[in-house]
Amino acid sequence: MHKKYFFFDIDGTLTNRETKEVVPSARVALKKLKEAGHFVAIATGRAHYKAVGFMHDVELSDMVCAGGGALVIDDQLIHNIPLNLDKAKAVIKQAEELGYGVLLMLDDSIDVYSKNDLFREQCGPRKEPTNYIIDPALDYDALQAIYKIYISIPKEKEDELTLKDTLGHLRFVEEYLMFQYDEKKQGILDMMKILKGNLEDVVVFGDDYNDMVMFDPRWTSIAMGNACKELKEKASYVTDANVEDGIYKACQKFGWFKDVQDE
Repeated sequence: MHKKYFFFDIDGTLTNRETKEVVPSARVALKKLKEAGHFVAIATGRAHYKAVGFMHDVELSDMVCAGGGALVIDDQLIHNIPLNLDKAKAVIKQAEELGYGVLLMLDDSIDVYSKNDLFREQCGPRKEPTNYIIDPALDYDALQAIYKIYISIPKEKEDELTLKDTLGHLRFVEEYLMFQYDEKKQGILDMMKILKGNLEDVVVFGDDYNDMVMFDPRWTSIAMGNACKELKEKASYVTDANVEDGIYKACQKFGWFKDVQDE
């Protein structure tokens, strides 16, 4: 056995979706993997500012976050890639022409910006802590970086936004559509290039549709027992549900808790 490079999704994988707490056996597994000498990291769609506290809570120092757009190595933010600027501005313009509210994340914080309050008027506030900065003089065309876009378009109206597939997008709630960097696999590839590790030594754990992008035949992809059907079909191995100690059991099954031998 030799050193592996582990990447764990957060919600529904490391955490219980009902309690939002880290599954106790998963926390133990992370510790034992580190003690065995493996590289252990988070892989999440969450923005850096939202994920860094969780990373520290589970006593890790490395992370692929912001949907793969941001890398943290040894507690240092290496980079944070914004959306393609031209495509982002085109999506914003189309949303405005259709009469939908827009919120923009322009930096790594809880701040979101808009020239009006149409977003909240149409669908209410975002489902997470947010500081709204409404500036009627805000010039979208002059922006130099956009990290996320939130559009108050209902699911049944989504096809009106014909440019929606030009950027990575997710809908976690019915009320609004979110555009963000969506390349967790590329984030892992970027991390492995910096670490000079072999791709066949990568192991990823996930549970939901947004984890499908990081399930790759070049490495080991483990789906939780509570994962969606499509992810399980793409997985190298399906373990038990996360709340049934699925992470710990998988690591134990493959012998990853043993001491790492010198290579």
